[in-house]
Amino acid sequence: MAENPIPQPRRSTVRSLLRLWPYARTARWHIAGSTAAAAIASGSVLLVPLVLGRIVDGPVAHHDYAGLWPLAGLLLLLGLVEAALFGVRRVIVARPLARVESTMRGDLFAKLQRLPVAFHDRWPSGQLLSRATSDMFTMRLFLAFPLVFLIVNTTVFLTGTAMMFVLDWRLGLITLTPAVPLLFLTRYFESRYSLAARRSQDQNGDLATLVEESVLGIRILKAFGRHRTMAERFRQQSAALRETEIAKAGMLANLWAVIVGLPELALGCALALGAVQVAHDELTAGTLVAFLSTAMALRWPVESLGWLLAYANEAATATDRYFEVMDEPEPTEPGSGLPATADRGIRFTDVRFRYPDAPDDTPDLLCGIDLHIRPGETMALVGATGSGKTTLTALLPRLYEATGGSITLDGRDVRDIPRPRLRELVSVAFEDPTLFSATVRENVLMGTPGASEEQLSAALRTAQAHFVEKLPDGVATEVGEQGLSLSGGQRQRLALARAVVGEPGFLVLDDPLSALDVHTEALVEQALRQVLGSTTALVVAHRPSTVMLADRVAVLEDGRITAVGTHHDLLQSSATYRELMTGQAAVGVDAPALEGSPAR
Repeated sequence: MAENPIPQPRRSTVRSLLRLWPYARTARWHIAGSTAAAAIASGSVLLVPLVLGRIVDGPVAHHDYAGLWPLAGLLLLLGLVEAALFGVRRVIVARPLARVESTMRGDLFAKLQRLPVAFHDRWPSGQLLSRATSDMFTMRLFLAFPLVFLIVNTTVFLTGTAMMFVLDWRLGLITLTPAVPLLFLTRYFESRYSLAARRSQDQNGDLATLVEESVLGIRILKAFGRHRTMAERFRQQSAALRETEIAKAGMLANLWAVIVGLPELALGCALALGAVQVAHDELTAGTLVAFLSTAMALRWPVESLGWLLAYANEAATATDRYFEVMDEPEPTEPGSGLPATADRGIRFTDVRFRYPDAPDDTPDLLCGIDLHIRPGETMALVGATGSGKTTLTALLPRLYEATGGSITLDGRDVRDIPRPRLRELVSVAFEDPTLFSATVRENVLMGTPGASEEQLSAALRTAQAHFVEKLPDGVATEVGEQGLSLSGGQRQRLALARAVVGEPGFLVLDDPLSALDVHTEALVEQALRQVLGSTTALVVAHRPSTVMLADRVAVLEDGRITAVGTHHDLLQSSATYRELMTGQAAVGVDAPALEGSPAR
């Protein structure tokens, strides 16, 4: 099960909820209007006991049935006012709070786009998805309902309590007796419930991650017959979430039982004392009815306390989870502090890199990379699996930040180039191509949205993506989620077209032809030579046929560049290179034989 990557320190519910204010302030007047409408509606409920008391001590006691109708009409009017105001309350906040939710979700999505790749490496996608969906709903609902009624019910409770003391202070004191134990109970409940709420929301995120992985990897699961295993994992995680929800329900049930039970017990005692007072003419029947009716009207504010506190904790947890992402530091533009030089092309100078979560006692993945790619030159980068080739290429467009050293493009440190501009200059194609649920045109022009139709067509020809012409709507065809409606080779060719469209100044290709058949690969290589002739390129290569596209080759070994030269020179001078290209160096094949060996 994926774990939430953020520690969970103890926090204050109120302090967490106050972080919503910068967003909620845009709807503050609507929330205030909703609160006022709910307060007036609830206040009208408190007038009902006074009218009932007046009815009992007046028309009923004096058998004045004519005087009963105006008071009955007043009760009806109060009921209509209550219903109308509660309806108005919902209308007032619906649209503004929907905008608040939309703004928060938009800010979260924009933040995720700005955060570095290292952040996404350590965060499960389901955790991010749950923050953008269910957590948003929880926060919006809190602003629309629990927040309003925490204020309104508190006001109604204090007002009703004052009314009861005015009607009879002794009965009021008895009725208010449970307040002290309830105060301590709710504090204890809040501390336990907040932990369960956090656990539940994290488990929801884990479950979303599992569902997403299962959907995206359905072909692998079915091919290896692991769908039952995945279904069992889902059942286990669902069971864990169910147990957490049951535990939450149990805590809420216990609280509710006490919240309902203690006031009812106190109300029974007040009723008994009140009956004695009426019998001894110390209290009128109408006053007792008004008192009991007021106490009954306060049942909802008291009984709702448990649910409102529970939801406030849910909303506070959702807010914490939202701001865990929003508080993540974004990549900075520190600048190297060094002036641009006349050095052209791409230069790596003493570049070092280690992943942020790498153990302290492990060496750097890249340690002291020195490499110069001349203007207009294509450099092939070869090395054993896991040597850091892909990581090195990711440093150029600053998908990761180099731990040390410098990387320059035409003499300018990449840290001094704003990221948007840097990624306009450097075009990339990765070994594992990613396509989006969009048209072929939108996927290919993702990095160059202003490219012309001629440039689009040229890029597709370079990538030998002629299959696009046979698609139902050509370049306007939707490729589906992850481009899974296409073959691996077709996806790779579209990714290559995306990289070369718009004639980029610098090109990074990570084994771009690995999924192509021999015939298509030869055609792509032939077309790609023309593109490489007008750009400065770094190409990760695993096969001799890809290496032959390059002017020179660099060998990456143990985190360092150990050899640089042409393909034929390195076959003569580098045993590591010979083994990488043919796998025959270990058995002592001489260099001349290797030079004459076929490319495949």
